[in-house]
Amino acid sequence: MPARATDARRAAVLGKPIAHSLSPVLHRAAYAELGLTGWSYDRFEVDEAELPGSFEKLGPEWAGLSLTMPLKRAVIPLLDEISETAASVDAVNTVVFGADGRKRGDNTDIPGMVAALREHGIEEVESAAILGAGATASSALAALSRVCTGEVVAYVRSEPRAAEMRQWGRRLDVDVRTADWSEAAEALRAPLVIATTPAGATDALAAAVPERPATLFDVLYEPWPTELAARWSMYGGAVVGGLDLLVHQAVLQVEQMTGHTPAPLDAMRRAGEQALAAR
Repeated sequence: MPARATDARRAAVLGKPIAHSLSPVLHRAAYAELGLTGWSYDRFEVDEAELPGSFEKLGPEWAGLSLTMPLKRAVIPLLDEISETAASVDAVNTVVFGADGRKRGDNTDIPGMVAALREHGIEEVESAAILGAGATASSALAALSRVCTGEVVAYVRSEPRAAEMRQWGRRLDVDVRTADWSEAAEALRAPLVIATTPAGATDALAAAVPERPATLFDVLYEPWPTELAARWSMYGGAVVGGLDLLVHQAVLQVEQMTGHTPAPLDAMRRAGEQALAAR
C-alpha cells in the first residue's frame, strides 16, 4: 500500500565513509515530488561492527535503509529474507521493513544498471568488457547476464581477482574470460565497456580510446567526467555515467520503501545534478 503524505516515516543510508553520499538528496527530492511531507531521509556512518546494534535501535517508524560499503554483505545475517537478485551476488543495498516487522533485503544496483543502459538504448549486446574486479564488477556481471548474449572479458590486476571473476561468471551463467590489466586498452573496442574501478584508475586508458567507440558505462559520478568518459564523448561514443546508475537504483528503492510507483526519476536526477554542480 502506498504511503500517505501525512505518515511520519524514516529512512536512511548507512555505510562508512558516508559523508559523500548523494542518496539523501535523491530520496528527499522524491519525497517532495510525491508530497510525502512526513517522510525523512538521513545518513549515518556505520561500520560492520556497529551494524547489529544500529538495527536493534530501529523502531516501527522506519520504512527502509539504503546500504553502501562495507555493509552490503554484513547485513545479510540480520535479515529475515533476501531477494533472488541480492542472493545472486551476495550483496544487499536495500532493506525494507514490512508492516509485520520482517526485514527484507534486495539489490537495486543490478536492475538499476540494466535500466540505465536501456535508457540509453542498450537492450542487448553480443559481447562486453569489464574493467576491474571488485564488488561492483560482480553486480556488473549480473546486469550483463540480462543484456549480453556472448562473452564478457574482465580485465583485472591479479590472478586471485581473475579467478574470482570466473567464479562469478559460472555462478551467474555468464561466459567470462579474464585478461591482465596490462591489456586493458583492448577492452575499449568492445560493444559495451563497463568501468567499475576507483577514481583515476582508468585515466591512462583515455589515450587508447578508438576513433569510433561504442558504449562506455563508467560507474563513477564524482569526479565527472572521468578522463576516459571525456575522451569517449569527444570521439562520439555513448556514455552512461555513475549518476545514471545512482538515480535508477534509488528510484527502485523509493518505490519499495514508499509503495509509490513510478518514483519521480526526472526530479531525482535534477536534484542529483544540482548537488554535484554545487560541489
